[in-house]
Amino acid sequence: MGFAIAERLAYLGANIILIAGPVSLKCQHSNIRRIDVVSASDMYQQCLHYFADCDGAVMVAAVADFAPIVVDTQKIKRTSENLVLELRPNPDIAASLGKIKRKDQILVGFALETSSDEHKALTKLENKNLDLIVLNSLNDKGSGFQHDTNQIKILNKNGVIFNSGLKQKKEVAVDIVNMIVKVVTGLT
Repeated sequence: MGFAIAERLAYLGANIILIAGPVSLKCQHSNIRRIDVVSASDMYQQCLHYFADCDGAVMVAAVADFAPIVVDTQKIKRTSENLVLELRPNPDIAASLGKIKRKDQILVGFALETSSDEHKALTKLENKNLDLIVLNSLNDKGSGFQHDTNQIKILNKNGVIFNSGLKQKKEVAVDIVNMIVKVVTGLT
């Protein structure tokens, strides 16, 4: 979804900084400057670095909520003992940007939920100072990861303002960008 949204925004004339995790996807448009990162911490640092000079951010990446405290560089061999993995919380990138967001910036978040979807998305929107949140549900067949299709709802502080139905991800990206344009131009 992130690449499709970046391509659509670039097609409309925006200059894009795409901060991407390890994926094999390629950028097609010359208005996209890609910055590759390998960890949530790297993504956090890059987002903080570039956000102040941007008109906004669309937070599409599914960044893990937790990371291992110890990262082993070698294979961990099987033993007869249980293995305990200790995790630490990753920084919440969207919430961090929401705290420093200017009035003239737009911040769009994404929520992947499995229950109480709209309520949880609205809570995230409020707590993270987002202008819009795009809700994906793992309960929707053909949506989310490992599919070329997706089905989303877009919410603002008043609730659902758009429901895409099941579509190709490129078509969903157009819907998301259209809603962003409406917010920027004051039409929502």
